[in-house]
Formats: sequence, structure tokens, C-alpha cells
Amino acid sequence: MFEERLNVLSQMMAEHMAAPFPPGFHSLDIEGQDMVLLDADVYGLASVALKHPLDEQRRGGLLRLTVAFERVLPAIDDEYAAKYYMHVCDMAVLAAGIEASREMRPDQTGEPMRSQR
Repeated sequence: MFEERLNVLSQMMAEHMAAPFPPGFHSLDIEGQDMVLLDADVYGLASVALKHPLDEQRRGGLLRLTVAFERVLPAIDDEYAAKYYMHVCDMAVLAAGIEASREMRPDQTGEPMRSQR
């Protein structure tokens, strides 16, 4: 199940890279959020989450980004951009879920992974 979620995230990221960035969103702030940075930050954190557990700072950043989507998504009035950013939001939520499940997943010793740090 865990590996399947990693595979889904990897596929979502590939789909995201193939999608054109929404026209007119390069210099746009919505609800105080730079839309280019929102996109780039989610992709960067998801990329790290595919390879290994996030450190505390990155976990916090990912959670803050998922909250930002609650403000941003309803304010997007362009159909393509709304779909594009919903996909970015879904990547953030999946990456956060993967990260949360890492805390519950035992390593080979039977201990939760976070307890070894």
C-alpha cells in the first residue's frame, strides 16, 4: 500500500510536469500566495517525499501549503488554472499522507521510523 502511494505520487508529478502552466499566473498573487511559488514549493517537497522522510521544517511547510489551498482554490476563476492547481493540491495532500504514514510504518526492527532519529 505504501509503495503504491509513492507510485501514484510519482505519476501525478509526471502528469504535472507535462501540463502547461496556466497563462496569466506567472506574476499573480492570490490571497497573498505567489502562484508560481505555490506550484514550485509543492513539487519540490513532493520530490523529496518520494525519496525519503521529510525533516520537521519540510513537514511543516507541506502542511502550510495544504492549508494555503483552502484560501487559494476558491479564488481561482479560470477553469484550466483551477484544474491545474487542484492537481497541485492533490499532490500536496498525497505527499502529506505519505509522510504521515511513514510515522506509522515500522522499519525492520519493528520500531516506528521517526523513533530512530
